[in-house]
Amino acid sequence: MVSKAEKRFIRLNLLTIVITLLLILAGGIVRSTGSGMGCPDWPKCFDQYIPPTHSSQLPANYKDKYVAERVAKNERFAKTLERMGKAHLADSIRHDASILQPETFNVAKTWTEYLNRLMGAITGFFLVGLLVYSFSYRKTATRILVLSILNVIIVGFQAWLGSIVVSTNLMPWIVTVHMLLALVILAILVYTYNFAKQLHEQQVVIMSNITWLKVLALGSVALSTIQVVLGTEVREAIDAISKNMMYNDRGSWVSKVGDVFSYHRDVAILVLILNVVIYKIVKDKFNGKATALLVGNGIAIVLIIQIVTGLLLSNFALPPYAQALHILFSTALFTLQYYLYLLVYRTDTYHQ
Repeated sequence: MVSKAEKRFIRLNLLTIVITLLLILAGGIVRSTGSGMGCPDWPKCFDQYIPPTHSSQLPANYKDKYVAERVAKNERFAKTLERMGKAHLADSIRHDASILQPETFNVAKTWTEYLNRLMGAITGFFLVGLLVYSFSYRKTATRILVLSILNVIIVGFQAWLGSIVVSTNLMPWIVTVHMLLALVILAILVYTYNFAKQLHEQQVVIMSNITWLKVLALGSVALSTIQVVLGTEVREAIDAISKNMMYNDRGSWVSKVGDVFSYHRDVAILVLILNVVIYKIVKDKFNGKATALLVGNGIAIVLIIQIVTGLLLSNFALPPYAQALHILFSTALFTLQYYLYLLVYRTDTYHQ
C-alpha cells in the first residue's frame, strides 16, 4: 500500500518535472530573444533584487563596473580550469574579446532574463521540497533519497554555472554544458518518479520478447541527447553569425551555419525513423491503457511538433517563438523517451 507521504512525493515529483520543462522554455525564450545578457551580474540584476525599469535607476558607470567584475570572475574561473588541466579553455576565456564589450540596458531583455532566473529559483525550491519528501523512502528505497540529494547538488552547480554563462558573455561550450546538466536533472527526476510509482506495483509481463525494444529505446535516448547537443551548437553558430551581420538579413543566417546544421538535420531524420520503429513495436506489444503505449503516443505528438518547429526555423527566418518551442519539445522528447525506456526495461516476457 502506498503511504500518504509517498503519494505526496510522487505528485510533487511529477510537478517538478513540469516546472523544470517550463524553466527550459523560459531559457529558450531568453536565447531566442537575445536576452541572455539582460542582467550583466548574478545573482542580482544591475545590483538589485528587483530589476530597474528605467535607465535612471541604473548604477553609475554600470558598463565599466560590470565589465570589470566579469573580467575578475572569469580570471578566477580560468585559474580553476588550469588546475583541472584545461589550460586551452582557460586561455580561450582570457582572450575572448566579447567579454570586454559592455551590454547596453534594455528593459525588455532585462526583465526576460530576470523572469528566467526567477523560474530557476522556483525550480530550486521545488527540488529542495522533493528532497524533504524523499526522506519517507529512507528505509524502503534509499536510492530515491540519494538521487534527490544528488539532484539538489547538481542544481546548485547549475546555478553557479549560470553565473559563469553570464560572466563569459554566453561562451558556447559553457552554454552546451549548461544544457546537458538540465537533461541530467530531468533524467534523475524521471527516474525517481518512475521508481517511486513502481515500488508497490507488480512488474509488467507480456507475451512477446521485447529485448530489441529495450535496446532501441535506450538508443533513442542517446540519439536525442546527441541531437540536443548539435542543436545547441547550431544555436551558438547562429548567435555568432547574427552578431557579425549586425542582426541584419535574418533569412540568410541558417544558410551560413555550415556542416553542423547538416548534421543536426540528418540526426533529426534518424531520430524520426528510430521513433517510428519504436512506436510500431510498442503498438504491437502493448495495448489498452498500458502506460508504455500512452507514453509512446505522447512521443509521437511531441515528435510531430518538434519537426514542425524545426521546419519553421529553417524555412521562415528563425522566428523566436519557434526557437523557444523547439528547445522545449526537444527536452520533452528526451524526457518521454527516457521514461519509455524505464517502463520497457522493467517489463518482462512471459515464459511458460
